Parts: sequence; structure tokens; C-alpha cells
Amino acid sequence: MIRREGHAVFANGEEKRSAAPPIERKADEQQELLAADINENVKKIQTIYRDCMDVVFREFQIFGNTKAVVIYINGLANIEEIHEHVLKPLMERGWADGSNVPTAAGQLDMNSFVEQQLPVSKVYRAQTVAQCIEHLAEGNPVLFVDGQSEGVALGLSKWEKRAIEEPVAESGIRGPREGFIESLETNLSLLRRRIRSPQFKAKSIVLGKYTKTEVAVCYMEGIAAPELVAEIEKRLGGIELDGVLETGYIEEIIQDHPYSPFPQVLNTERPDVAVASLLEGRIVIVQDGTPFVLVMPVSFYSLMQSSEDYYQRSLISTLIRWLRYLFLLVSLLLPSVYIAILTFHQEMMPTTLSLTVAASRERVPFPAFVEALIMEIVFEALREAGVRLPKQAGAAVSIVGALVIGQAAVQAGLVSTPMIMVVALTGIASFTIPRFTTGIALRVLRFPMMILAGSLGLLGVMLGVLLILIHLASLRSLGVPYISIDAPTASHRMGDVLVRKPWWKLNARPRVNERQNH
Repeated sequence: MIRREGHAVFANGEEKRSAAPPIERKADEQQELLAADINENVKKIQTIYRDCMDVVFREFQIFGNTKAVVIYINGLANIEEIHEHVLKPLMERGWADGSNVPTAAGQLDMNSFVEQQLPVSKVYRAQTVAQCIEHLAEGNPVLFVDGQSEGVALGLSKWEKRAIEEPVAESGIRGPREGFIESLETNLSLLRRRIRSPQFKAKSIVLGKYTKTEVAVCYMEGIAAPELVAEIEKRLGGIELDGVLETGYIEEIIQDHPYSPFPQVLNTERPDVAVASLLEGRIVIVQDGTPFVLVMPVSFYSLMQSSEDYYQRSLISTLIRWLRYLFLLVSLLLPSVYIAILTFHQEMMPTTLSLTVAASRERVPFPAFVEALIMEIVFEALREAGVRLPKQAGAAVSIVGALVIGQAAVQAGLVSTPMIMVVALTGIASFTIPRFTTGIALRVLRFPMMILAGSLGLLGVMLGVLLILIHLASLRSLGVPYISIDAPTASHRMGDVLVRKPWWKLNARPRVNERQNH
């Protein structure tokens, strides 16, 4: 649910008035200052967290004569550390330095108490109820002492997280095997371990009215353009959602052209890709709760590159890039060119090939366009089924389904054998695209290209290609051109596009940050 201007839009499309007064009243209550009476403070927290069985209120006596309560959320706080560094030392009699123990509430010096009696590395002072709620939600226990009008939040958060594993969506033969996980702190440490310079900056932003999701804007000071950093912060600051659960929420909102099929934001789960982007002057957005980070700005060329290009020799990487761009054209144009030639330009085929195709299509009742449309839709359905099924069964179902359906369709006379080959080659070509989001864009555009080919022949194919190029030239990623339109006058910018130059010749950063190459 997304709230805008006092309205609530629900999943079924209905629009209702949001209950603004109760929300505002609750917010006002949380902004209240803490009282010196510990019972009053505990009552406020209990009222806010009513019907929350995982919120624990542990009462005890400091040095046997001062009432105290430590509040924490089970599963977010480190219970062993609370026992060892809070309850155990504070319940023992006597100061750590041997001085006298206060005998009444209110006589405790809070500054001395925090500095001498709490063996915790991170300690925060909370003056309001809202600050206490914020620390509790982050997993930090909050300590209340009778007679003190402030709470002490302890940096003892701990929650379950999975181990660092090899990225699943971006596998490779050569390169690091580490991938981001769902912990923001761990992901930042993976970046910091690779960039050991204080120029690496990470600014924190909290998004989501209820989820309070922490997001880090990472960049290299002195390399990234300050105006790009300011623009990213401006766009993130304008996000008003009830919750941000994945970086896909952010990607859809901050991109320049939300209705374009082409991605203007790169998402990756590889730390080496994120670090390389930072060193090029790009900005990386890391969100807590997801292993996918966002990189902006990007170009169409950068989306056609793989991290492995820079781990292989330049000659091998160049040949692989040529192969990618070739199969990019195959993935986009092969079905439409086949339809156009078969429908309007039969004279372009050699006589022997024309006779072979005609013989295979003798029993097919559909025109080439309908035939291709049916097979493309079936192939996309099989691919989607393979992704959604369990990993053990997905690949088998996709391969067996394609073989069985293709063979049965040919024997039934619904499609011809050449069409099966065209669809299979198109599918293989789409798998060579290194970025999944770019491959989806080509898969979407394949269908309008087929419609143009079935209507206007090769003229329609040329028209579709021109429209795509015009659209690409008009796109921007964070205000930066999506494709370079001045390549003949800036050959050094194209040195890392079709050709991967050797490292000793790559002496200039991409155009996104050309003015800062030191």
C-alpha cells in the first residue's frame, strides 16, 4: 500500500481515505520526552508495543537498590551479550572503581554510569520515546534507570543472516566467488575491504514509513561528480512509501524513463562489479534486506559488458564482446527477418532453400507470423516455468518441455521445422546477453518487431530498428546520455565498447565522469 496526499491505494485498486488523525496522534505520543519515573517510561513503551510477544521487558536492581529495566526485541538483540555485559555487571554490588554506590533513585550520575559501568562498545543516549522505538527496531536494547529522564540504547543487535556465497544470478568462470547478502553492514564491509581509501563514502538514508529500511548511498569522493550524488540523494529523499522491501522499489522510482523497456539502472550482486563502478565515478545504492545493489548512471554499452571481460586477456574479451553484439542482433531480429523474407521477399532465398522451406510448410495451416508468434509465446512460457520451478526440476522441465512440444508441434503440422530452428537460435542468442534486465528488454521488443515484419516486410524491420535507435538516443540515466552519439569525435570513449583495450591503454574514465580522471 502506498500513501499519497492522505489517500491509501490498495492492491485491488480501491482508494480510501487514510486515518490521518490517529496516526498523527500516535506520532505525537512518540515525540514526548522521557520522564524521570521509570514506571511511566515503561508504560509508554508497553502501550506502543502492545500485543507484541517478542518484546521483552527485563526488570532488575542496579547494585541491589536502584530499579532498572532493559527492553529488547527477541531475535534482534544479542541475549548472551545482554546477560554478560549488562545484567551481570550491573546486578553486582559496588562500582567498578570501588567508589560508593548510590542509595536512592535520582542520585545516580548518568555520565559516570555510562562511562564506567557499561562495558559496551556502542552506547547511545535516548531523550524521547521515538528515539527509544527507533533503537529497539534496530535491535539495540534500551536501558531505563529509575530517576533518570533519558534512556541508554546499547549497540548489542544481532540477527540471523546467511553466509557469503557465490552469486547465483551472475555466475562466471573467473573472478571472485563472493556475493552480496541481505545484511547492509556485511555488504558495506565487502566494499570497504576492496576500497581501503577514506575517499570511499557511504551516506545513510532511511526509507519506508513503517519498514524504516536503511539505504546507503556509496561513492568515491573526488571521482564521482558531486551533482550526481546530489541528484541521487534528491530522488531518494522524494520516495514516500509505506515500505521498501527490495531495491526494485527504488529502481522503478528513481529511473529517468520509467516506461522504457530498457533498464537505466544496473543491479548486481557482485562486489567486484560494484567496486569497479565506484572507481569509474558511478554511484552505488546498497539497501538492507536484499543482496542486489543498484549502480547509476549506466549506459547501454556497460549493460552489455561482463565483469569477466576484465579478468580475461584483452583479445579474448574483445572476441567475446563481438559475439555478444552479434547475438544481440540475432535475438532481436532473427524471427522478424525470417517472417519478412518468407512473407514478402521469397526471392531473396536460394532456390534450393525455398523448396526445402516450402516442403516443410506444406502441412502448416498458419502464416509465418502466426507460426512464429505461437512458438515464441510457448518458448517464453517454458523459460518462465523453468525459472519459477524448484532448481532441481526447472532445467529438466525446460529442456524436456521444449523438445517434446517442438517435436509434437512439427508432427502435428502446427509449425514447420525451420521455425523451430529460428526460435531455438533466438533463445540461445538471448542467453548470451550478460544482464538479465537487458535480455528482457530485447525479448519484449521482439514481438513488435515481428508485427512490423509481418505487416511491412523488411521495410518494417528497418523502421523498427530506427525507432529503437531513436529511443535509445533519447534515454538518460541520471541525466547522462544512454548511448554516446559523438563516438567519431571521441574515439577514446569507445575504447571499452566493442574493443576491450589492454589495461595500459585504458587511461581515461567513462564519459559519465570524464572531467575527473585523477
